[in-house]
Parts: sequence; C-alpha cells; structure tokens
Amino acid sequence: MGNKKSSNDAPGMRGDRSRTKSGPLREKRGDTRVDTIEKKYKIDIGMRGDANLDTALERHGVKSLHELVEKLK
Repeated sequence: MGNKKSSNDAPGMRGDRSRTKSGPLREKRGDTRVDTIEKKYKIDIGMRGDANLDTALERHGVKSLHELVEKLK
C-alpha cells in the first residue's frame, strides 16, 4: 500500500473532496446534516441542525452546496 496524499487541487476549495472516475469533484451527499455544514463553512443556514443538505438547498432555492455557501456569506 502506498501513501496516497489527498490534495486540494481546485482553487478556492475548502477541504479535500474526492473526484469521480471521470475527474470532476463529486457532489456533497444530500443527507449531510446542516449543523455539519454550518460548522465547516462558518455560515448560518437558518434551519435545525438535524435537517439535511437537500432540504436546505430546496428551501434556499439553490442547486449546490457552493451556491448555498455563496448566498449566505
């Protein structure tokens, strides 16, 4: 087993994210809890912490975590 080091190769990206087999960054799972996202990105989504990301995206009228973070900065 080799030591595979994870890298942050996308400018402006916070943290490490894996890529799909074809190369693009994978999407954040829809069942990620809102409190986890609020803590990581230092934003207030305005929902209960046990709500899911999919629900937050729908409520805020955006399609991705990136759009949500940009909207709430």
